[in-house]
Amino acid sequence: MVKVGILGACGRMGRAINDICSQDESVEVVALWERPASEFIGKSGQEVGLGCDVKIESFPYGLPEVDVVIDFTMPEVTMSVLPEVVRRGKDMVIGTTGFSDEERKKIESAADSIGIVFSPNMSLGVNLLFVLVQLAVSALPDNYEIEIVEAHHHFKKDAPSGTAMKLWEIIKHVRSLSDNDLVYGRRGLTGPRRQDEVGIHALRCADIVGEHTVMFGIEGERIELSHKASSRFAFARGAVMAAKFITEEAKGLYDMLDVMGLKSLL
Repeated sequence: MVKVGILGACGRMGRAINDICSQDESVEVVALWERPASEFIGKSGQEVGLGCDVKIESFPYGLPEVDVVIDFTMPEVTMSVLPEVVRRGKDMVIGTTGFSDEERKKIESAADSIGIVFSPNMSLGVNLLFVLVQLAVSALPDNYEIEIVEAHHHFKKDAPSGTAMKLWEIIKHVRSLSDNDLVYGRRGLTGPRRQDEVGIHALRCADIVGEHTVMFGIEGERIELSHKASSRFAFARGAVMAAKFITEEAKGLYDMLDVMGLKSLL
């Protein structure tokens, strides 16, 4: 039995993760955490619609009982709890996005001591998209132009999304491009499109859960690889799968491709 603690338990992702855990007999939620000022502190999961009797407290209450911490919050929350997770020797699944380079380095350093699954997107479909995009970039001649478009709900705080940036990193690596080749949208008299240019575009509207499209085009044809999430359960299922995976692995830094056994393809 894998014992899980959920950060941001009463948020949209926290609730979805709890629901998936409740359907999995090999997983037990033993800790629910919210920010100290939250109105949910001190209430049971039953009282706030989570369907369990676990009491909602501020971190690190209940941490000793936990095998793995699942985190879909904000970078500042992740950075504040990470040292204690490391000190207690617990594993961690991080689905939060928007980290700075310095914060990423701290996560990488923490993985010297504990097991961490760190991925910009926990959806199984999106991680398959990463592999398919690499295959397409590798197979198509360099004169195929590439554009990345992502769309999310109006509450999302970072742009472009971590998933869109991961797609760019794949393209950059295969084509040996530099960050100067990435164009964030276009405005004004931009002139003709440069051959090595890759455009990335972020849409924010209503309740879109998450959509990503990579377009490859040349005169006469266009190829589009897309993933559309209609529910946060797509990410929650991957997060729970990652939690079960990391408790069986040695300490170190992993991503969803490791969890899915696809790392050798990317």
